Amino acid sequence: MRVAFLSAANSVHAIRWVNGLVGRGLDVHLLSAHDAGAGVDPRVQMHRLSRSAPWAYLLSSGELAASLETIAPDLLNAHYATGYGLLARLTGFRPTLLSVWGSDVYDFPRISPAHRWMLRGNLRAAAAIASTSDCMARRVCALGVPVRPFVTPFGVDEQIFVPGRLNAVPGEIVIGTVKTLARTYGVDVLIEAFAMTVQRIGPATRLRLEITGAGPEQSALEALVGRLGLSATVTFHGAVPHARVPEMLHRMDIFVALSREESFGVAAIEAAACEKPVVVSDAEGLAEVTRHEETGLIVPRDHAAAAADALTRLVRDEALRIRLGRAGRARVLQHYTWDRSLDRMIEVYRAVLAGPSPCAD
Repeated sequence: MRVAFLSAANSVHAIRWVNGLVGRGLDVHLLSAHDAGAGVDPRVQMHRLSRSAPWAYLLSSGELAASLETIAPDLLNAHYATGYGLLARLTGFRPTLLSVWGSDVYDFPRISPAHRWMLRGNLRAAAAIASTSDCMARRVCALGVPVRPFVTPFGVDEQIFVPGRLNAVPGEIVIGTVKTLARTYGVDVLIEAFAMTVQRIGPATRLRLEITGAGPEQSALEALVGRLGLSATVTFHGAVPHARVPEMLHRMDIFVALSREESFGVAAIEAAACEKPVVVSDAEGLAEVTRHEETGLIVPRDHAAAAADALTRLVRDEALRIRLGRAGRARVLQHYTWDRSLDRMIEVYRAVLAGPSPCAD
């Protein structure tokens, strides 16, 4: 099968997809208005559009159409419903599978009625739509799109995300997260919950909070840590390459993601694959991949006290941490491995040629 993959070529997620698909024997052509990132498999044929984003989304449809005519793919898989979705729409290539990622269908249509109108047009122009989660698929249907999205979860490599614990200090429990430092991801709530947990636990057990990631809220979060008197027990590691995420997870005893909104909980399943018990908010994407009291604990979003209750319980109960962690990895192996994700995407590619299904009522 020959697939034209239209996406940001510097995205670690796009690179994982094209590398995985070419590894399965597909003839993959990556077309992009972004320069290629490191690690693209040499078997993937790269086609860099002459214009760069964002202007390429509006001005490169003719160039893209000419490239597609030369490549003659069986289908075009455009990733991200706004910029590349618009470019695919303007090109008019059929069949096009449009993969939505999250902020493109959650945040973009809230900007203005014009943004919502443009997004709906992009979605409706596609022959089919793919979503990483059921909750995001429902969001797409709520936008009035007359096709039921295929669900293509973004799995983890269970041979890289493995159980482990690094730098363990006797008598110390490390709570941590790996998230972008933006308000959406609720890192402020985590810091407040951690402060409450420290007060409840007392000096008998030393607690640390490790935050991996960068973003627009970093200064505000560092100031919050200072106001709460936590500077000695909270570490900001900054952003790390995705290849180092397992290492950062291995430093933790408990993983936390308290997002206010989340389209798919990939960070939670990466932590679960490492046998870390997870505490997550009830944001749809996180709740979809977590089983309450089975693989982790789900708490109401924007509720620091509820998160502190869950953290206190896990800190005090080692057996519970072990049980949830082991069950989490077992669930990842059953539902969210990278091989399963590739199987599903290839299955969807084949189904697209038979035509999409209508949205469920």
